[in-house]
Amino acid sequence: MSKTIRVLVCDDHLIVRQGIRQILSDAEDIAVVSEAGNGPEAIRQVRELAQGEGSIDVVLLDIAMPQRDGLDMLKQFKNEFPKLPVLILSTYPDRQYAVFSLRLGAAGYLNKSADSEQMIAAIRKVARGGVFITPSVAELLASSVGAGPDHNEQPIQERLSHREHQVYRMLSQGQSVGEIATQLSLSPNTVSTYRSRILEKTGVRNDVELALYAVRQSSGST
Repeated sequence: MSKTIRVLVCDDHLIVRQGIRQILSDAEDIAVVSEAGNGPEAIRQVRELAQGEGSIDVVLLDIAMPQRDGLDMLKQFKNEFPKLPVLILSTYPDRQYAVFSLRLGAAGYLNKSADSEQMIAAIRKVARGGVFITPSVAELLASSVGAGPDHNEQPIQERLSHREHQVYRMLSQGQSVGEIATQLSLSPNTVSTYRSRILEKTGVRNDVELALYAVRQSSGST
């Protein structure tokens, strides 16, 4: 039996929190373990629940929380708990905050208009260490990511070794270092070394930008 994904829901509207609970109750592998209705409460809950036995696996964070801005809290969470996935929820158009949220370290960005299957899929993906982005957000990111220094000089296949290209392809699909290590029968440290080389050679800064770099490459922008 797979491990239950423990989720903290941070939203100032009770009806939204109840709705999310109802949606996630349909997923046997996901459990809402706590809720927060304002910024300070969200910070307290994360600090209490992000470590030790029974710790949370994912934070669902509304971008417009009272008493403390959601993006400000995102920065704090990533500073204090860099490995804790934070999935941003928003009612705003993707164009306003999606790219900024992901650059601050969010593991994904989901509009509250998304259907229940998409929310469940997003939680599962970020809990595994992946990055969740919708096609519309992918387009925004693709247009915002600057080309690396070698972008116009050589195709990506010519700049990476065979193994680096394997890791590049898997990272760009949202797979975590641990998942890649298992599939390629490598240690996580070795995969992390390949990842660092890939980021350097492509001129991007993180896995989100790498995924969008791959989108640009596959669309024939080399």
